Amino acid sequence: MLFLLEQFGGDIGVLNVFRYLTFRTGAAVVTALFFVFLFGPGIIASLRIRQGKGQPIRADGPASHLLNKTGTPTMGGLMILSGFIVATLLWADLTNPYVWIVLFVTLSFGAIGFYDDYLKLKRMSHAGFGGRYRMAIEALIALIACFWLSTLNEAPLNTSVLLPFVKEWAVNLGWFFAIFGAFVIVAAGNSVNLTDGLDGLAIVPVMIVASVFGLIAYLVGNQNFADYLLISHVPGTGELSVACGALIGAGLGFLWFNAPPAQIFMGDTGSLALGGALGSIAVATKHEVVLAITGGLFVLETVSVIVQVVSFRLTGKRIFKMAPIHHHFEHMGWTESQIVIRFWIISMVLALIGLSTLKLR
Repeated sequence: MLFLLEQFGGDIGVLNVFRYLTFRTGAAVVTALFFVFLFGPGIIASLRIRQGKGQPIRADGPASHLLNKTGTPTMGGLMILSGFIVATLLWADLTNPYVWIVLFVTLSFGAIGFYDDYLKLKRMSHAGFGGRYRMAIEALIALIACFWLSTLNEAPLNTSVLLPFVKEWAVNLGWFFAIFGAFVIVAAGNSVNLTDGLDGLAIVPVMIVASVFGLIAYLVGNQNFADYLLISHVPGTGELSVACGALIGAGLGFLWFNAPPAQIFMGDTGSLALGGALGSIAVATKHEVVLAITGGLFVLETVSVIVQVVSFRLTGKRIFKMAPIHHHFEHMGWTESQIVIRFWIISMVLALIGLSTLKLR
């Protein structure tokens, strides 16, 4: 799109509006949304035919899942990814390396999730890709992305981590930055994956976090705004607001079909890809710590699993009735809609706290 504008924008003045980052971000939202709306029903019908019995449901999970969710197709992440890719390629500046890094991580994590979903369907089991092998591949992809990111800025910013609530305070990690960044990306991918257990539970917090980082990317990438807010300017990252817009639009389109009762699940195809996208954007914009705040719901879900496993191995007792924690509340008698909406509220509050870090310094 931008190539065509460079060729013809000077002759047709009205086309210059497409050069504005805010306009292209909004256009990415609309494009991804309508793409998923348009092709979503066909994708769902195709997956339903090919998958037969749909996503395997955990036998040890809430009884209502076996009754209400059996037969629902998975791999709905293909809808999200297709809308995200089309909108990003159409509206982002494809000469910007940050765009390609985020696309690389998102598609790679999506491919891992797709293979995991495929194995689950083939075996008709909840067990998919081996955890150790999957994590190793994710770590390798994330390391490549972080080394790539470290080449895009001058020292010491390229290997530094910025801390929220304080001005001009950064921790230079040196060569350890790639390891730290890879951890953030892998943790984000798997945290979203763990959260994806109820209809609409993961996708809305993902869109909320993407909205926050769309704004952060825009501000960090603009010298004037960065100076005013006393945050470090990272040249080129403003273009990632277009990618965030594409995530939001694709997520809205998917939510239309994933709203209870879900016509399709995103599966690991979607959850790993979305988490990887958020993680790579956070590392690119130097706001990794803010991701832990705005994505605190994902952190809570992950911590609940870790606590459950550690407690059972050390004492033989479980802290929660079931982990991740959203299943604990199901066993306590909360309805699925109560859990989902209340978790959405928590996510919105955490997003506001994350946004406050931009000014409270």
